[in-house]
Amino acid sequence: MNFAGGGFALIVVLFILLIIVGAAFLC
Repeated sequence: MNFAGGGFALIVVLFILLIIVGAAFLC
């Protein structure tokens, strides 16, 4: 399991979810 592949993808997904939740909260 390479961290550069799965780890980076996981971070990106969490970051996108954070933006969506933040936008929904501000709206």
